[in-house]
Amino acid sequence: MASPRMLASAPLAAGRPPVRLLIALGSPMECQLLLKALEECKQQLKGVACAVSRADIIRNLSRGNIDVALISADLEDGPLAGLEALTEIQTSNQATPIVTLFNNWDDDLIVKAFRAGAMGVFCKSETNLDLLWKCIRAVHAGQVWANSLQLRLLLKALRKDAPIRVVASTGENLLSLRESQVANLVVEGLPTKEIAVKLGITEHTISNYIYRIYNKLGISSRVELVLYLTKQQEARVATT
Repeated sequence: MASPRMLASAPLAAGRPPVRLLIALGSPMECQLLLKALEECKQQLKGVACAVSRADIIRNLSRGNIDVALISADLEDGPLAGLEALTEIQTSNQATPIVTLFNNWDDDLIVKAFRAGAMGVFCKSETNLDLLWKCIRAVHAGQVWANSLQLRLLLKALRKDAPIRVVASTGENLLSLRESQVANLVVEGLPTKEIAVKLGITEHTISNYIYRIYNKLGISSRVELVLYLTKQQEARVATT
């Protein structure tokens, strides 16, 4: 497994309140063990709620005091219940960043987690908890926690679909025709140089297009662009 791509690694500034966590795992004992690890990690992280079921998760998130939710794919009320909860959280317009925890890596489930709204994925077999704390800080900062293999999975999933139009809720195109072409080629995994050759324009011009795309969509990286377009595709499929 490739090392995770940490998109926001700076520590939280001194004096800021701790990041408040919802810990949703498969049993109360697992929750207590992670809470104890949090207390000992000397990070600006604080477990403020625990959950072992979908109902517990929704109830705790509705209180509005959670900054990041750590949700296991498997909960006490069944395998993959955590992934099903992600969809429910999205439909209830919850904006809390989510990290999905897996017992083992599974390609299809990783793609499903990101498509359901997760901002990061983490494997519980990873013994270096410092990596989990960094993951939490990254998604709290509005970034995505994914490694290069997981990004390629998302790229592969998107390539199966038709080119994506990026539209506002009113149906208006957010990107120009050329920006849409560039965005779809980025999603295909092409580097800037190859995009320039394919479209017959300079690398500098492509870089300018990518910068404008990021500004229009409120994102800052190719990883986030892939996730943004993935969700656009999901929304389009859901309405057809």
